[in-house]
Parts: sequence; C-alpha cells; structure tokens
Amino acid sequence: MMRTMTRRYRFCFAALVFVACVGPRTSVSAQELPPLKLVQTIELTDIRSGEPDVSAEQLAKNLKTTRMPGVQNHFDHLTADLKNSRLFVVPEDHKTIEVYDINSGKFIHSIPGIGVGHSVVYREDIDRIFVTDGSKGSLHIVNGTTYQSLKSIKLLTDADATGYDPASHYLYIANGGLDAGLNYGLLSVVDTTTGTRVGDIKIDSNRLESMVLEKSGPRLFLNATEKNAIAVIDRDKQAVVATWPAAGCHVNASVAIDEARHRLFVACRDGNLAVLDSDSGKTLQTLPISTGVDDMVYDPASQRIYVACGEGFVNVYHQVDADHYQSLGKIATGPLGKTGLLIPAMKKYFVAVPPHGQTPAEVLVFAVQ
Repeated sequence: MMRTMTRRYRFCFAALVFVACVGPRTSVSAQELPPLKLVQTIELTDIRSGEPDVSAEQLAKNLKTTRMPGVQNHFDHLTADLKNSRLFVVPEDHKTIEVYDINSGKFIHSIPGIGVGHSVVYREDIDRIFVTDGSKGSLHIVNGTTYQSLKSIKLLTDADATGYDPASHYLYIANGGLDAGLNYGLLSVVDTTTGTRVGDIKIDSNRLESMVLEKSGPRLFLNATEKNAIAVIDRDKQAVVATWPAAGCHVNASVAIDEARHRLFVACRDGNLAVLDSDSGKTLQTLPISTGVDDMVYDPASQRIYVACGEGFVNVYHQVDADHYQSLGKIATGPLGKTGLLIPAMKKYFVAVPPHGQTPAEVLVFAVQ
C-alpha cells in the first residue's frame, strides 16, 4: 500500500470505566475489570481512504488516536499547554518538536532546528518552550506563539532529562556522561526567566536519567543509572547530599514521589519498580512492571502510579497505603510506547508510540476514571 507524508488522524472515542495495567507477572481476574464500551468512532475528512482498519478492541481501549506518518523512530517526552490546548511531542530523530491540538488531535505546527530532542517544558506565564537537544548539547528556547527560536544555551552532549521548579523558575537538566566522553554527568541549572545557565552540579555517574523534585523541601532525586542509584541533590546548596542504591531493580530510568507518605518510586528497565523510604533511602519492596520503562508518574489524588514501558504496556498500581500496592490490570499501547503524560485536569493519559509493522507513529489518548 502506498504511503504518503500526508498528515492524517483517526479519533476513536470510548467510555473507559478505568484504564490500568500491570506487568506480565501479575494477573487480575476479569471480575475486577469493569467493561469497556465503545460509544463513537469519528474519521476526519483528511484520513486517507486506504488507512488500515482499526479493530474494535483497539478502538475500545483508546479514547483517541492521532497518527503521525512522517515520524520513523522513537519518541521521547511529551508536555502540554492547557491554556492554549496544545500538546508538544518530541520524536527523537525527526529534528522537530510536533505541536498538536490537545482536544481534536489536529496538527498545528512543526518546530524545526532540533538535533535529537529529548525533554520539552512549556512555561505558560512567559509563553516559552524549552527543549533539550542531545546531539547539539544544548537547551533551545522557543517563542510559544511564533515558534521562532530565541536562544540556545550551551550544555554538554546528551542533554536529556529535565526537572522544573515552578517556585524558582529554575530548570534542572541532565547532560554529559558517556556520550560526551566523560566518566561523570552534570545536572545543569538554567534560570528560565533570564535564559541563563546559573550552575552545574557534578554527578558521579556517566549515565543520568529522569528526576523528580519535592515540593515541600529542596531535594531533587536523580537517576544515576550507571551506579544503579539515586543521587539526592539539595537544590539550595546545589550539591549532592546522599546517594541511595536502587536495590532490587536494575537500569533505573524513572522516578516519582509521594511526599505525603514519604515514598520514592524508582522504575527500572529490567521490569521492577522499587519503593523506597524517601527519608532514609531504604528499599522497602519491589513491584513487577513491564520492561523498558521510560516514564512514570504518581498521581496523589487517585493514589495511582502510571508507568509507560517500551515492552508495549502502561502499568498502573493503586496505592492502598504507604506499604501496600494493588495492581489494577493492563492495557497494550504498542512496541516502544515508552513515554506517557498524565493530565489529571483532563482525566487523560497520553502515550507516544513509534511506527511498528503497518502502523505509523501515533499518540494514543486514554480516558482515566
């Protein structure tokens, strides 16, 4: 079947009583899973008539699917601008940031000039988009209205994961390490108001992954993946104050925090999720997840942990209390669908899936209830 570069979209609306999933080692009885009911399928006029059929099962599990036929490889992280109803998607090797209407899925704009994009952050109050570029070793600052490049801040090669502090407006960026020819990494600090780099924190690991910032204090928890550990950074001191082993799991890639119950969640690509005491760093237990994790988020309102894994599943656990976790079921996304975005205000969860087989790249949108 001939493929063109024409942008096309398929939107599949479904009522999901809940969307949840667990790793392959955990099963949930059918009685515990409410039914999924497909209520509407809408094909927009710009869909090609030769688009492959989508099964009823696929439609039922997705609220909406946005197809992106021009993207050939992996995705990295997503973020949203709710005020202007925009979704920013980062296809790693496409040299762009893709912008879509978050409600309709309609394509809005493609931001060029990116080498290998990784993390994207949108600051609403100044209408600025911040994008890390691994190949160029930089942070791009883009006007959120005109999409024009304003500035690039020089970092080290493999500028990747970020953590944003809304109080100080500082952006923390993992960069350097093995791809930069170094046996250490840097956590660089950028003031997003002035657009200046204001500090660097040396991390004893040649591979750094995602991070999470606590709101109630100055700590930042960073995956020091080469050491299979969590580096605990004091943001006020701009210094590493502790290093905790990620016991029970290997190749730690994502981290989330429950500040109220003093729990730190560390997801590893070997298919394990470690639960740590966020005060002492002690590993309390491990939970099974799918392999190839890249994104995880803890939602305090629902007490759920959402884990997007490259094996092709989103894994969800319900936190019964600080020490008890219930797996809720599983739902397939697609091979290497490893990056997700939870938007509690919309009760939606977005997953970016690269092309596989005859299926082009797409963003799946799930209703969470």
